[in-house]
Amino acid sequence: MEHAVLPAWALVAYLLSGILFILALRGLSSPATSRRGNYLGMAGMAIAMMTTLVTQAPIPEGHWWPRPTPEDLVTLAKIMAAIGIGAGVGITVARRIQMTAMPQLVAAFHSLVGLAAVLVGLAAYLNPEAFHIVGASKLINPVSRVEMGLGIAIGAITFSGSVIAFAKLNGNMSGAPILLPARHAINLGTLVAILGLVAWFTQDEAPWVIAAITGLSFAIGFLLIIPIGGADMPVVVSMLNSYSGWAAAAMGFTLHNTAMIITGALVGSSGAILSYIMCKAMNRSFISVIAGGFGAENGAGGAAAKTDRPWKRGSAEDAAFLMKEAENVIVIPGYGMAVAQAQHALREMTDLLKEHGVNVKFAIHPVAGRMPGHMNVLLAEASVPYDEVFELEDIQSEFARCDVAFIIGANDVVNPAAKTDKSSPIYGMPVFDVEKAKTIFFIKRSMGGQGYAGVDNDVFYMDQTMMLLADAKKMVEEINKALTD
Repeated sequence: MEHAVLPAWALVAYLLSGILFILALRGLSSPATSRRGNYLGMAGMAIAMMTTLVTQAPIPEGHWWPRPTPEDLVTLAKIMAAIGIGAGVGITVARRIQMTAMPQLVAAFHSLVGLAAVLVGLAAYLNPEAFHIVGASKLINPVSRVEMGLGIAIGAITFSGSVIAFAKLNGNMSGAPILLPARHAINLGTLVAILGLVAWFTQDEAPWVIAAITGLSFAIGFLLIIPIGGADMPVVVSMLNSYSGWAAAAMGFTLHNTAMIITGALVGSSGAILSYIMCKAMNRSFISVIAGGFGAENGAGGAAAKTDRPWKRGSAEDAAFLMKEAENVIVIPGYGMAVAQAQHALREMTDLLKEHGVNVKFAIHPVAGRMPGHMNVLLAEASVPYDEVFELEDIQSEFARCDVAFIIGANDVVNPAAKTDKSSPIYGMPVFDVEKAKTIFFIKRSMGGQGYAGVDNDVFYMDQTMMLLADAKKMVEEINKALTD
């Protein structure tokens, strides 16, 4: 089998782009360096794209630079037009998207990566000579068939799974688990069939084999995600991110493209590590999430509303007075803050409290919001100092010495049922010990909602809790006014 031999400068360029991707991931690990990480990733992708375009043009004997024909220039124009259209759509979406819609946007992007892997794999299957994956027998090399089959399978699973994740996050589908009869047997049987077909593909490259692999993979992606409940969606988004990387890496092996292999491996491994971290943060195994997710076995578990229990309603003036007199205040943000876009008003509130000598810290749960890092990005957008933001394990012990726990739009991550109620679908998930604070202010729109996991929260009814029922942004603005007055 013949492969296109890349010039030395192209190999160096691909290596440079790989280094930039690694530095980009390192930068994205902290809000303080995330902007630089994005720039490094963009630079690496630009180098990889330009290198690929240049090396695909014909290089005459004795020359080191391509000499494109008129047909090559037409093809290049089409490619640049496609890149321009894609870039235009991306820029428009990035400028208009709200932070509340970021989780479903990420899921949508993952679906496009998966679909791209499927299309590239099918293109290579239909025109193998163009990708240098045929031998003297004019048949696709068996190793390339394995890479192609796995790349198409993983890409199809990523696409259909991401579409379902998008629909659940965007509200087009219910966030509750959809449980099919004998779903485990169906899923396992489908996965075994896909692997069997990939093995058969090494012996027979008939169209029906690749079509069956593609169709079954689209189906299993759908079947794997619909039983997963809304509370596990952060893990699902991270998991699909990993899948998209492995799909790209598999296609990189098929096409003998070093940049795709490096990029796919980085995305796949980082997504897998993040999925592990998320599962650990929820005290759940990766297999248990894939097998059903929160609520899959318990159904509505503890979702029944308990608003007939006694609870106390507070006001903005109550919150302003008690927080102004406090020594330590811990703020716990959640998805409700994102929906109300209250992060800027919240930053203003913390600035006013500091003027009164109050020590303010932010507590961020790993699964707060609907994707990893959602709250960190919102607070960074509002210019909250990074040294005031703490993760669960770093601030958990401080709730016992906390005067006020200020919960804004969070629910599941402060629910003590995760520690005490074995029948609860969120049992075992590490949560903040807000019940140890002297006073709790809990902002939510009404007493009727029980959070994304559909579980009622005993914190609502505790003696030291005052419920602030209102839009989060409006309530915080009223607290700021009271602090100013």
